[in-house]
Amino acid sequence: MLARVLRVHGITSTIYEAETSPIARGQGGMLDIHEENGQRALKDAGLFDEFTKLVHPGGQQSRVLDIHGKVLFDHPDDGTGGRPEVPRGELRRILIESLSDGAIRWDHKVTSISALGSGQHLVKFANGTTAAADLLVGADGAWSKVRPLISSAKPAYSGISFIETYLRDADANHKPTADAVGGGSLFAVAPGKGVQAHREPGQVLHAYIALKRAEEWFERIDFSDRAAACAAIAGEFDGWAPELTALITRADTVPVLRMLHTLPADHRWDRVPGVTLVGDAAHLMIPSGEGANLAMYDGAELGKAIAAHEDDIETALSVYERELFARSAAAAVDATGMMDVLFSMPFQMLKVTALFTPWASISLRL
Repeated sequence: MLARVLRVHGITSTIYEAETSPIARGQGGMLDIHEENGQRALKDAGLFDEFTKLVHPGGQQSRVLDIHGKVLFDHPDDGTGGRPEVPRGELRRILIESLSDGAIRWDHKVTSISALGSGQHLVKFANGTTAAADLLVGADGAWSKVRPLISSAKPAYSGISFIETYLRDADANHKPTADAVGGGSLFAVAPGKGVQAHREPGQVLHAYIALKRAEEWFERIDFSDRAAACAAIAGEFDGWAPELTALITRADTVPVLRMLHTLPADHRWDRVPGVTLVGDAAHLMIPSGEGANLAMYDGAELGKAIAAHEDDIETALSVYERELFARSAAAAVDATGMMDVLFSMPFQMLKVTALFTPWASISLRL
């Protein structure tokens, strides 16, 4: 997003990407793109019309079930909401295709970074090459190698983990579960645990099974052994409706453990010449539907700040970071609060529709 917005303003940049190609790995599931940040960034990038072609009809439906499968809340997708769902990989594709040839250098995994003085930095890559940067932006996620240049903060385990599973050909092979999920998102939560799922195009159900457990608890599970791992996780949901536990026991893929780490909600740093951060590198938080939206918004806002202060990059970075710190702190507090409510309070309280309504189109997906 940053590279695209810079290009819109006639400024050249280079992305050094650790992945070997655009198709080196799967890109995950659906993303709900919000009017107030993600969609604004896409408009700044001149890609909003392309984005609308990716929208998954019906994807904004949200359903809340109790552990026995009873529907407590059902918010339909009437097409008027501000958080349409799109496939993450397709969104990434239109961003990549919007850049000039050669803007992305694939197979450039960072091994070290050193300061050269006057705001310049030298980046070394695993393929043996190097690059000198007048402006270095860390868009390298939770375990950023750029972040230590400006901050001593390190991600800490949040105490909750997601186990990711998929059910393929759901309407044909897993109809009770497909019916329970509906056309969009499903939430079934209880203190310390939960089942969350979303319908993707092609009759795919993508689930995140949430558990509040210590790191050591997960270390005792062999996640390379699908049967054993699924049995261990399903054992934590004894007594739950079979259409919900089927998202674990009938998974078509090996379950993937996603241990959730966070940076402090008020993470910030002093201005360091020639370097800044965007996305999870800057504000790693509990998944709340905001992560990708904030990352895109960061990129667009930084791009616009650079364009507005092209002759004074330090001013551009100061303007960007001042606003970044405020918005990311607020989002992190909200995300933690939502997680506390979902997985801490007695589930019966979620029967109060007025309480849950503000989250009707929020999905807890990575």
